[in-house]
Amino acid sequence: MRINSHRAHDDSGQLITMRLALLICICLLQAACGDKPHKLDKLAPGDSIVAFGDSLTYGTGAAETESYPAVLATLIGRPVVRAGVPGETTAEGRERLPQVLAEHQPRLVLFCLGGNDMLRKLNESETIVNQRAMLALLRERRIAVVLIGVPRPALLSGVPEYYAQLADEFKLPYEGRVLQEVLFDRDLKSDGVHPNAQGYRRIAAALADLLKGAGAV
Repeated sequence: MRINSHRAHDDSGQLITMRLALLICICLLQAACGDKPHKLDKLAPGDSIVAFGDSLTYGTGAAETESYPAVLATLIGRPVVRAGVPGETTAEGRERLPQVLAEHQPRLVLFCLGGNDMLRKLNESETIVNQRAMLALLRERRIAVVLIGVPRPALLSGVPEYYAQLADEFKLPYEGRVLQEVLFDRDLKSDGVHPNAQGYRRIAAALADLLKGAGAV
């Protein structure tokens, strides 16, 4: 029996094309169904929101009304407490957090800490322990959290992977891009490590989008 080599070649090419198309479909399906952002319960009008962190939360480099919590409040139509302490490390934040929770009784915390640990070159494992302890306390008290990733203070470096890992561990909505975009753009900075008013507005807009997408507002 004689085999038509052209026919065999065509069949082989069609098979490869079909397999490639199937692979693309599988990848698209995984992208659509997997890694969905974690949702938040919708906040009631009287629920308190606290932005907890260091100078990036305080708004160093801009006026108080230009800090990201102040701008975010106008974008989502709800008050946001600006609980940021310039220079604070995660160890110091861990000590302060219970007092902030007792004072404001938040329903949602926007958590942004870790930059000063990196600036001071503190042990990364201790940073992770402190962050995990604070996130565990918030979970224990049934307080919703949005985790904000802070990039390393070095050129061409990104946000440490442990932020995403903690977000996955605690099943938290995670914003891991906006601070890197802002802090690596000279036009959005007031000094070497802080945003200007335009930069804080960019952060607030990203968080407003996240909160709306997660169903909180």
